[in-house]
Amino acid sequence: MKILPIALLISATATAAALAQDGQAPFMVAEQSRSYDRLDDAVRAIGSGTGTILIAPGGYRECAVQSDGSITFRAREPGTVIFDGVSCEGKAALVLRGRSATVDGVIFQNMRVPDANGAGIRLEQGDLHVVNSLFRNSEQGILTAADPAGEIRIDRSSFQHLGRCDRGLSCAHSIYVGGYGKLSITRSRFELGNGGHYVKSRAAIADIVGNSFDDTGGRETNYMIDLPAGATGLISGNLMVQGRSKENYSAFIAVAAEGKENSSNGLSIKDNRASFAPGVDRASSFVADWSGDRIALGTNQLGRGIKPLDRR
Repeated sequence: MKILPIALLISATATAAALAQDGQAPFMVAEQSRSYDRLDDAVRAIGSGTGTILIAPGGYRECAVQSDGSITFRAREPGTVIFDGVSCEGKAALVLRGRSATVDGVIFQNMRVPDANGAGIRLEQGDLHVVNSLFRNSEQGILTAADPAGEIRIDRSSFQHLGRCDRGLSCAHSIYVGGYGKLSITRSRFELGNGGHYVKSRAAIADIVGNSFDDTGGRETNYMIDLPAGATGLISGNLMVQGRSKENYSAFIAVAAEGKENSSNGLSIKDNRASFAPGVDRASSFVADWSGDRIALGTNQLGRGIKPLDRR
């Protein structure tokens, strides 16, 4: 994931302005070969159909609501499109409730709203695929409602400086998935959390494979992975480092801590590596389980002071 220096951000914003001055609006609906000045206008042009919006490099102080159709939001050059600090409906830069959406190569940052759940993406229904994108410096990265028939896939993306547990409000998290059918997170990075969990998911199936969770610089964070309603699926090949500043350091992974809405029979947790950050000396559990189901806990490489399983 390419993180842009300040000079390049300024250059990207200037590029978008230059495109507009040349009569080339920054949001092109590829299937129509037509460009729009506002992202929301491009979304409306696709309507209930299927389309791809190609986004020119730049920093954008705007947002959009997708109410229908299947839309791909794709940066022309990955890592040069930044949605910065503007939310629709008091929710997120992209509010999605169509059939499906794909987000490819986009940066979301500085999302804050009155209820303290400001997100890069608010998913309310439909499938979602996020690839090669960056979420940073916001209250949440991705927040969803419930859609038991829906599927969420996140691949090769980064989540930094997200989450919060302050102001007497419910905590926010880097990712919070409601009652979806399936969540898949692969080859992604979570770090520098500002509170809450890195991944909290109520999806019935959770496949979380090949990611890194670096909590070394986190502040008052909680679990790396929280499956509060239980889940089946696979947690494998992840690298997890628990930092010093924790609201709760009792476990790396929690299962059914808020009730048993989903079965966790056969949930496979194997081939992960977990440790404490340098200088941290404490006891913790790798998996804390409230479900009582038959979790398939395989071989994991655990650092000193980490107990494999704690039945609650």
